[in-house]
Amino acid sequence: MSRMLEEIRQQPEALARTLGREMPSARRFKKLVEKRRPKLIVLVARGTSDNAALFGRYLLEITTGIPVSLAAPSITTLYHAAVDYREALVVAISQSGESTDTNVVLERARRQGALTLGITNESRSSLAKLAEHVFLVRAGKERSVAATKTYTGQMLILYLVAHALGAPVRLADLERLPAAVEAALRLEPEMEALSERYRFMRHAAVVGRGFNYANAFEFALKLMETCYVVAERFSSADFMHGPIALVEPSFPVFAFAPPGATWPSISQTLQKLHALHAEIAVITDARNTHAGTHATRVIRLPVRLKEELTPIPYVIPAQLLAACLASQKGLNPDHPRTLSKVTLTL
Repeated sequence: MSRMLEEIRQQPEALARTLGREMPSARRFKKLVEKRRPKLIVLVARGTSDNAALFGRYLLEITTGIPVSLAAPSITTLYHAAVDYREALVVAISQSGESTDTNVVLERARRQGALTLGITNESRSSLAKLAEHVFLVRAGKERSVAATKTYTGQMLILYLVAHALGAPVRLADLERLPAAVEAALRLEPEMEALSERYRFMRHAAVVGRGFNYANAFEFALKLMETCYVVAERFSSADFMHGPIALVEPSFPVFAFAPPGATWPSISQTLQKLHALHAEIAVITDARNTHAGTHATRVIRLPVRLKEELTPIPYVIPAQLLAACLASQKGLNPDHPRTLSKVTLTL
């Protein structure tokens, strides 16, 4: 069994531990931002952490009303542009805390007087030392190159940041997420069986929108780095504006389809894909009783979730499928070719 699969299974415990131990940090940060509310939030990250940041953009803008930007580190590291972060909250997200360009952006923002926050799994990392305030993902050591438990841990921390900023994010709802992830893990036999269907898959598209747009990026990344599948990721809205032309009969498309605000858009996309005879696998939950209308197969979580709480549980079957598919292809997801756990870029 791969370490990736082991670490996927560790997520309920990791999430519960993170939530329990980081609540004091959230309370302290809440008191601080009540006196110094930022006018802008800038999220800076790379790789899987950048996908968590993409989730954070939707979560924070929707729930707090504060504009959120995703930083392009090369603006600072290559072009040496003087970006004014003085009234911003700059949040750096890194599994290892050693992402060079992420740390450079955070360090320069702090010099300008920005409020800085680090989210990392490593308490002794450079990021933890650079940021004024730190939230720790309590996931334990992540040994597989393919990040899984740190991704969901980062998303959980971003819920806590939203709560600290006054968002209507109920802690009681967050406390139910580990159990929802436990329920999602029960889909592992189904994902193992489904992976046989995609053993020879070389290309795919992943579609999501809103809160689950980031999961489309993350699932596609896992397919690329662990299974060597060329996986494109799209918003369902952008997909209809051109990329859908690449779809032909039996072309595999994976869609995150929660009930809620994004369902009408996702539903229209699924209907169009069905007419094109695509191979459509939909990830949803028990609340969405219509998801199977235009899908080839439905991956249904045995829980009922509000849309804003779906991203963490919904990514679990995607992670499981990627890990199982790598095994089907005879690949080692823990050590993808040419990759290492920490990537240093400027």
